[in-house]
Amino acid sequence: MVVEMEVNNGENTTNNWVPIMKKLHMNVIGEKMKKFQKLTCRTIWRVGKEDPRRVIHSLKVGISLTLVSLLYLMDPLFKGFGSNAIWAVMTVVVVLEFTAGATLCKGLNRGLGTLLAGSLAFLIEYVATKTGHVFRAIFIGAALFFIGATATYMRFIPYIKKNYDYGVVIFLLTFNLITVSSYRVDNVLKIAHERFYTIAIGCGICLLMSLLIFPNWSGEDLHNFTAAKFEGLAKSIEACVNEYFSDEEQQKTKENSSDLEDPIYNGYKTVLDSKSFDETLALYASWEPRHSRHCYRFPWQQYVKLGNVLRHFGYTIVALHGCLQTEIQTPRSVRAMFKDPCIRLSGEVAKALKELGDSIRYRRHCSPEILSDHLHEALHDLNKAIKSQPKLFIGSKNNTNKLTLATVISKGQSGALNSRRVSLSSVKTDTSALLDWKSKLRGGSSTTHENLKLRPTLSKIAITSLEFSEALPFAAFASLLVEIVARLDLVIEEVEELGRIAHFKEYNDDDEHHVVVEIDKKNSKPLPNQLPTQDSGD
Repeated sequence: MVVEMEVNNGENTTNNWVPIMKKLHMNVIGEKMKKFQKLTCRTIWRVGKEDPRRVIHSLKVGISLTLVSLLYLMDPLFKGFGSNAIWAVMTVVVVLEFTAGATLCKGLNRGLGTLLAGSLAFLIEYVATKTGHVFRAIFIGAALFFIGATATYMRFIPYIKKNYDYGVVIFLLTFNLITVSSYRVDNVLKIAHERFYTIAIGCGICLLMSLLIFPNWSGEDLHNFTAAKFEGLAKSIEACVNEYFSDEEQQKTKENSSDLEDPIYNGYKTVLDSKSFDETLALYASWEPRHSRHCYRFPWQQYVKLGNVLRHFGYTIVALHGCLQTEIQTPRSVRAMFKDPCIRLSGEVAKALKELGDSIRYRRHCSPEILSDHLHEALHDLNKAIKSQPKLFIGSKNNTNKLTLATVISKGQSGALNSRRVSLSSVKTDTSALLDWKSKLRGGSSTTHENLKLRPTLSKIAITSLEFSEALPFAAFASLLVEIVARLDLVIEEVEELGRIAHFKEYNDDDEHHVVVEIDKKNSKPLPNQLPTQDSGD
């Protein structure tokens, strides 16, 4: 009886735990669903807040789809086009892009490809109908092979691949559909006409939505994106130099943070990864009409050229950033001797980059004093500070003593404590002595356990002996900083050339003061897509 009661109690306990576990499981699922809903709402809000034009574009696509669906929903229109009305819906989905240039490029490619494919298919059908049934099939097959191979090969031509690749694909699709259908269907001409009309209606609605209702221009996006690059590079340079001369605690904090949170990395990453984005925007901008006040042609080629110059400029900043992450570092006491001129020099370079970015953003020429006297003074002070410390860049006694100690140990001398008496004329002598010891160690018949333990120590001493100087890593950092100043001239030349081609307005101190006052009132720098749109002819 006792055993039965214990078993029954166990069964009751198990039965009581089942609903509790189910309830806990449901609570966990409910919490996860709430978190997922919050995360989804935050993502939707963040995407729309970053660029409100995305919301407008979504509404434009919805309106366009509603309009083309009337070809199916309204009986009079459906009787005129039939089931081919679905091609208008497909055209809107495929052609309507975010910017007007992208929509024009795809819409005109689709229309031109459809027109050429239909004309060629009618010609082949006309020739094929004059022959017999068997020869007609052979002729259609041969035409499909020849046209398909030729059109596909043309896609490899750089100019066609860049501008008309989508049109060639539509040409192949339409040509094959019409030509193959003509062998089995008698009224293929009517089907082709209806399909062409529906595609034309879809393309027309897309072009109207893109060009007339809140248009987004690829040229404007390229313009604002180029201006924003200068600000990112300026922040990277300032952050890099400030971190190089920061104290030890800040340096450790930076090392623990990831690259995604690093302001230096975020500043130049956009510039280095912008090649394909620049070329795509420039391609779409080349299709856009001249929509400025004075109808000047958008200099998209010059923007691409400026982007290439900025990438080369960014590579130097990447190398400068690499100096912060090298294994051999200059002591902070030595860096402090050159802190003031380096920080002033980076500040002047950042100021010049911001001025270049503002000149592009507001479509005006650069200030005549963009390379101020303070930049030249900072360069002169840095050069003077380096020349005032020649011993730092020639070598130090500590390195010689370390190398002498390595030589004495390698020769097995017992008088290691008297190593100060050993006079070494050059680093070459020290290195050769260490190599001689290694060759003897390899040539010996037996290697002792003590020598094997000594190898890692001597390897570290050899690396230290090749440092030559404690200030050598700083010399590389200073050299890259001066290289940035030298490459700044190339960037200024490209910006001035862009201003000349794009007809930027002349520089005016009053305009500059007005812009600064507006930014100070907002207490933040305006985003590229929030800046007031100005015509390129202003």
